[in-house]
Amino acid sequence: MRKILISALLAAAALYANCALALDSNSTPVVVTPLASRTTTASGQPITLPQKNVQVLVSTYDIAVGATLPVHRHPFPRYAYVEAGTLKVTNVETGNSNTYKTGDFIIEMIGQWHQATNIGDGPVKLLVIDQVEEGAKNTELRQ
Repeated sequence: MRKILISALLAAAALYANCALALDSNSTPVVVTPLASRTTTASGQPITLPQKNVQVLVSTYDIAVGATLPVHRHPFPRYAYVEAGTLKVTNVETGNSNTYKTGDFIIEMIGQWHQATNIGDGPVKLLVIDQVEEGAKNTELRQ
């Protein structure tokens, strides 16, 4: 039984390794470039998902040069891919900052107050993916 399981896992790994070529029916190669693989947020928290009725929200953000977002937090996981620009994100609770540039992937902190500033010389463009409980919002502004 153990040999069968190992053989099945090896076959699955080989199939996965060849998936890029199998995705296109015209024998044209498809290149898959991994961008991120993490188990923690930007501030080191474990990533935890909503416990019921998960809804995925996808949006884009365009942040003008010099713009600073208000202090806010996210009660659920939020992921962002930096399509263009340079963004500095500061955890206002700890004072720690991270700077993200074109091509970076952000796993935002959960439940911690933070803000972001476009520190580059062009607009920041983000592709943002939220996982929330159905009907909930994923951004709370600090009052």
